[in-house]
Amino acid sequence: MSLSRRQVIRGILATTAFGVTSKFGTGCSSSTGTKANSTGEGKPIVMGFIYVGPKDDYGYSQAHAEGRAGVAKLSWVKTVEEANVSETTAVEETMRNMIEQDGATVLFPTSFGYFDPHILKIAKDYPEVQFIHCGGLYQEGVHPSNAGSYFGYIDEAEYIAGIVAAHASKTGKLGFIAAKPIPQVLRNINSFTLGARSVKPEVTTQVIFTGDWSVPVKEAEAANSMADQGIDVLTSHVDSPKVVVETAEKRGIFSSGYHANQATLAPKGYLTGAEWDWTNVYSKYAEMIKAGKTLMNGGIPHIVRGGLKDGFLKLSDYGPAVTAEAKKDAEAAKEKFLSDSMIVYKGEIKDNTGKVVIPTGKDFKQQDGELEKMNWLVAGVVGNAGS
Repeated sequence: MSLSRRQVIRGILATTAFGVTSKFGTGCSSSTGTKANSTGEGKPIVMGFIYVGPKDDYGYSQAHAEGRAGVAKLSWVKTVEEANVSETTAVEETMRNMIEQDGATVLFPTSFGYFDPHILKIAKDYPEVQFIHCGGLYQEGVHPSNAGSYFGYIDEAEYIAGIVAAHASKTGKLGFIAAKPIPQVLRNINSFTLGARSVKPEVTTQVIFTGDWSVPVKEAEAANSMADQGIDVLTSHVDSPKVVVETAEKRGIFSSGYHANQATLAPKGYLTGAEWDWTNVYSKYAEMIKAGKTLMNGGIPHIVRGGLKDGFLKLSDYGPAVTAEAKKDAEAAKEKFLSDSMIVYKGEIKDNTGKVVIPTGKDFKQQDGELEKMNWLVAGVVGNAGS
């Protein structure tokens, strides 16, 4: 029998056994750095991590769990985590438990749907605790001062992956299986397509939205449907790309990964992928907190973003099907991102209805807030941003 963290805490409270601190079941564990744990030198910083899916999903939750494991190696950091927490009031209960039972002073609830209303609600109840959310856009004067947002310009890696995909495709048809048409997802679809069309202007990207972050059956159906249509490179923005990558491999077509490395799932067809490096990001937060900086005192920015040059993300190693020419073009684009000379969203750019969305002479650099409001699909994408 496997009990969730919430069920265990509920039982502890019911029997008034408040002193019990052991972790039960498979959904929760904690890790403390050896120095703080063994010598008692100083009080460790307790950081809590919450994932919407399992820690071994080959995707979004696994990437964050790997980041948690990385920051836990710091001797003065203690971490606690819980997986499979839904985007409902369940996450509110998890956050309260981490604060009250584990002494967490900073929480990283990682799923998009945790932010509003759940983080915003609990942040008001615990003004001394920092709630740092992945992907949300903090609004000064609107949101609590102890809430913040972090994310990365992973569309940089998607742009490069698009270059590799275009080189690999023989049909000129790429496929993108996505969860929801929110700005971060649309930006990845558009950047992937712009990267592909930078080397082959005639390439198209068919997009299918499944409607949620983890719908394996719909993801498999979409992947098979695309393969039947002659699409020969698949990628995705869902919580776990596992099904998409495995289906592509079974159908004998190529795949490009997302979130974490899925190369072992497709030894023949895996081209590359856009991966996160959350260990680097979480370690930077830990260092700031150790120095006495907080969201509340202005020491930690409420909106933190970074790209390839900041170490927020990386590319998966190139697979065996990637040609020398593709690697050359991909690495050239990567160098431009590292030197800040690459501008993906440089006008004129039209959407896939023919409307000019970025006029000639207008550029949006990566940090421009307008890109986080994206509600359109670029020319070359077959699909509807409102679907």
